[in-house]
Amino acid sequence: MTLAQAVLSFAFVVGLLTILPGLDTALVIRGTLTKSRRYGGAAILGIQVGTLLWGAAAATGAAALLAASQVAYAVLSYAGAGYLIVMGVSIIAKTLRRDRDTTSEPASPSRPAGVAEARSGFLLGLLTNLTNPKVGVFYMATIPQFVPAGYSPLWVGLLLAGVHCLIGTTWLGLIVVGANRLAPKLCSVSVIKWIDRVTGGSLIFLGGKLAFGQHS
Repeated sequence: MTLAQAVLSFAFVVGLLTILPGLDTALVIRGTLTKSRRYGGAAILGIQVGTLLWGAAAATGAAALLAASQVAYAVLSYAGAGYLIVMGVSIIAKTLRRDRDTTSEPASPSRPAGVAEARSGFLLGLLTNLTNPKVGVFYMATIPQFVPAGYSPLWVGLLLAGVHCLIGTTWLGLIVVGANRLAPKLCSVSVIKWIDRVTGGSLIFLGGKLAFGQHS
């Protein structure tokens, strides 16, 4: 397998996975609709930085150590599950505040989010990615198969992770643009409230699935 063939084959695999609806998509849509386009873009950046870090870990064997150690994998899984559940509960709790309907207005996607909000979106994307050990295990299982003979595993691993980032950024970027255009039509307290509740419920479900998956 040549390097070009490895890149194209890997791009096909991760491309199929990227377009499937998942946690990243839900967080980006929710962030764009309820906060701003900048927040959604910052979340994408955080997700892709996490992807690069997992790619480097897989290429250097760190992800293999994680997969081999049941204790380390379990600890990271429970930490990730707890993070998702707490985040989901927090999002839902905000919708249940007594005076939200009368004292709060949904954020306008066209209004600048500011540095603090962009930082919040970035950290959300980064932490969500890094606390999911299944991403590391996926990379560990796939990247070594796409490293041609004679090439540095670390260099190729980072290259393939970069390809994944490019595909993911393009796809999620399109989602941000679409969500941003829909936001003015959905920009009402009741709609934003239900978007938050659905997203929060999804995070709790995924967190529970990640935690209980340790017993299967």
